[in-house]
Amino acid sequence: MEKLLDGIDVEWKSLGEIGDFVRGKRFVKTDMISEGKPCIHYGEMYTHYGIWANETKSFVDEELASKLRVASHGDIIIVAAGETVEDIGNGTAWLGKNDVVIHDACFAYKSKLDPKYVSYYLRTSHFKEQIKKNISSGKISAINANGLSKAIIPIPCSENPEKSLKIQTKIVRILDAFTELTTELTNELTNELTARKKQYNYYRDQLLSFKEGEVEWKTLGEVTEKIYSGGTPKTSISEYWDNGTIPWMSSGEVNLETIYKTEKYISESGLKNSSAKFVPKNSIVIALAGQGKTRGKVARTRINLTTNQSLASLIFDDKIINPDYVYHFLRTQYENLRQISSGGGTRGGLNLSMISSYKLPVPSLEKQLHIVSILDKFDALTNSISDGLPHEIKLRQKQYEYYRDLLLSFPKPEEVAI
Repeated sequence: MEKLLDGIDVEWKSLGEIGDFVRGKRFVKTDMISEGKPCIHYGEMYTHYGIWANETKSFVDEELASKLRVASHGDIIIVAAGETVEDIGNGTAWLGKNDVVIHDACFAYKSKLDPKYVSYYLRTSHFKEQIKKNISSGKISAINANGLSKAIIPIPCSENPEKSLKIQTKIVRILDAFTELTTELTNELTNELTARKKQYNYYRDQLLSFKEGEVEWKTLGEVTEKIYSGGTPKTSISEYWDNGTIPWMSSGEVNLETIYKTEKYISESGLKNSSAKFVPKNSIVIALAGQGKTRGKVARTRINLTTNQSLASLIFDDKIINPDYVYHFLRTQYENLRQISSGGGTRGGLNLSMISSYKLPVPSLEKQLHIVSILDKFDALTNSISDGLPHEIKLRQKQYEYYRDLLLSFPKPEEVAI
């Protein structure tokens, strides 16, 4: 960059000074079809489009398109509304040969700058900080053309448009190369994570598959000492919750899989005066109901706790069966448990009778311990990968954003500094 800008002046100008904004016209998702005139709905800007695009995933019919507004080749489509402030102002350089219909929550920005150069700049933290004060907040946050037009952008060698475009193009090439490398690395890490999870599931299923007659199948009711659901002390009675010391587990926490602590605690009074029940450590809990895909998920406890009414607690005699073996087996039964739950679909629920009558293979305790030992080690390895790879992906994305912002940061004269 130093060589590129050696002896070159950089002038900061407002977007409104060097270009024009054209706002799209409203159409709804039901207007979108599989073939016709290319269109971009503002919602797709968050999920489908990046720095540039030359084709769309959606279309509208020709008659409707004739009544709407379009972005042309070289325009930057800027999203101007959304549920989160952070994504507002993102731009996509339209490089398609034909015009594209744009939603009324988008602007087409027309200028003589390199469209990808502008698009990259619109994603920098410096640009986001500039427009933040002009975004109106509400159920849907938005910014208008006036707010966008006030933001300034660096223009190298502005007095010589031809040379300026060459410099902008070189900067875009650097950013394109870095974007490609970051995307490639992210894809590799994501594929690695997926492969490891598949590998773990394969070997877990192999270890927990038994030939006919190889083991005895028993119901959970036959191998447990107790099966019961919990309860929630009245939240309006503060003495049940204030200064509580007894861990209380909500149904959503079953997703933690192994429970070392809970988010909330109840008091002795709360336990005594509610249907909540004491659950000893090394027990199993199964979600009877819950939001999303919680129902049917299983966790194991490593602490003494209580649970809410949407969780079933299974207490075992470890001289008869290993609770961790049950945990690993029931994790493979998630889809089956959801299938048998009353009502089916998203509103169904499991009950204690269904849990009690559910069958599992019961090999010898020695065999159970062997399976648990292998799966716990594999679980720890997979979890370290599951934790590490997403973290690595985030670090690479932050690194990319840092260098992108650095490449698009130029010395700013005092009078235009933001």
